[in-house]
Formats: sequence, structure tokens, C-alpha cells
Amino acid sequence: MTRKRVEVAAGVLTLPDGRYLLGQRAADTVYAGYWEFPGGKVEPGESAMQALCRELDEELGIRVQHLRPWVRREHHYEHAHVGLNFFEVTQWSGEIRDRVHAALAWVSPGGPAPEPMLPANGPILKALRLPRLMGITHAAECGIEAQLDALNEALAGGLRLVQVRESQLGEAQRTEFAQEVVRRVHTQGGVVVVNADVALAERVGADGVHLAARQLAALEARPCLPWVGASCHDRAELEQAAALQLDYALLGPVAETRTHPGQPALGWARFAELCRGLPMPVFALGGLLPEDMETARDAGAHGIAGIRGVWGATA
Repeated sequence: MTRKRVEVAAGVLTLPDGRYLLGQRAADTVYAGYWEFPGGKVEPGESAMQALCRELDEELGIRVQHLRPWVRREHHYEHAHVGLNFFEVTQWSGEIRDRVHAALAWVSPGGPAPEPMLPANGPILKALRLPRLMGITHAAECGIEAQLDALNEALAGGLRLVQVRESQLGEAQRTEFAQEVVRRVHTQGGVVVVNADVALAERVGADGVHLAARQLAALEARPCLPWVGASCHDRAELEQAAALQLDYALLGPVAETRTHPGQPALGWARFAELCRGLPMPVFALGGLLPEDMETARDAGAHGIAGIRGVWGATA
């Protein structure tokens, strides 16, 4: 049986403290009692963005003032093949008043979510647990103690996602360093991924692995770790990451970097074009600072990743 295809626009309404809004479907609807992100069907002649603005006005009585493209997912329900276009909604006017749901709930990322959730939303809840800023270590260049001092300072400032990228360190030294990073980051409730080395990630108790583009191209199945991401430079690599159901990708360089001098930079317009419509969050990488966060997210990035721009003067 051929399922009908439906386009849906969904809004991730977020408060400054990171909480997001979920609604419980009413008793007279399909999947009654299930929880979902507010939004609805894209009508003929509408863009997904226009549909979401209309739906949030109809469902919640608010008028969207600022929204950002985020991710797009496909899901096969029994009644339809649904394309879900998720937008982050960070500013609106009017007081939220429920008009169609049985209940509303503000949920903290990583905290308990109400159940049951619509099946398509599981990966979205996981993506919302992913911190917005990734620090990439370079202890072989700046020195191990300097890097650990910079890590302490960044953790005190709120950093909660670290990639250990230390191929130039000897094996014993790299293992010891990775173990120490894991210990310090986990003390603060953060996430650590190890660059290019699944065995090391498992050995030091890291949360996942970050794949190099060459590894990504050769893979046929996702590594069995809670968090798996990859470095990407073009749409083909991004689509390979999506096909393997990775949790995130890094895309760059957006601007020229000291790490890859002379490599052409993407710029924000090209970045936005490349990451449009992907099912996983994409971090912007390359010559960026934390102050570039809002620009990156407006271009469709989940957040930004960096080396020197994240660690500051201490590393």
C-alpha cells in the first residue's frame, strides 16, 4: 500500500535556560495522548516556515519573531510518510495559551521527558541534549598542562562538549591525557568524544568517537558508542553521515584557519546551503569564536566547534 506523503513543520520553542515546549495530543486526534513538538501540516502554497508561524498562532496564540532552520527528519507512520521540518523558535510575542493540546510541558534538555512521545521525536530529544559549543583539544601543540588549565577554565565557563584530538601524542601519553579530560568533563556532567580512535574512546570511558572524513567514507555501519560524529567538508560527506545515522557532523572551514592555511573557506551562505534539510545537527567549524554562535545558528548550525577560539589565551 502506498502511503500518502505529508510535510509537517515543527517548532522547538526554547527559553533562555534551554527548556523546550512539548504538547500532548488531544483525545480526538491520531496518536491521542502522545507528546509532540507544536506545529502542523504544511498547506499547499506554504513554505514550512510560513506553516509553522501559522500553526503556532493557531495552536498557542503566539506570533513568531525569530526562528531558525535546524534539522529535517523522515518518518514512516502507518497512515503516512511524514517529512518533519524542525525549526528553533527563540523569540515570540504574546502569552502561550494552549488551544488544541490536552496539556503543555516545558522540558529541560537531558531531563525526563513526558511519555509516550511520538515515535519520530526520539532522535530530536537526543539532539537537544547535545551542547552547542565543542572545544577541540590541541595539547600536543600548546602543552598538556596548558591544555588542562584551559579545559578547567572553559568548564567553569560552561563548556560541556570536548573532542580529544591528539594524534601527535605518543600512545601512553595520549591515553593518560584522554583519561584526565574524561574525568574532568564528566565531573561537570559533560560529553567527551575521541577523534578517530574507537578503541581509545572505549578504553578511557569516553562518551563517543569523532570520525575523520576518510573513516566516514569507508564505514558501512555506525560504531557502537552513544555519541558518534564526523568531520565533513561537502554535501556528499554530510549525506554519508546521515545515512549512517550519526548524531552530529562538523562542517567547515567556514572561515580561514591557522590549522589549514590557504584552504578555501565556505562562508555562511554556502554553509547554510550545504547543511539544509539534514536529519542530524551540524556544527560550524573553522576560524570561529563563541561570539559567532548566533550567526552560526541563524545559518542552520546547531552550534560551533573550535580549537583556539574556544580555549582562549591560556591555550
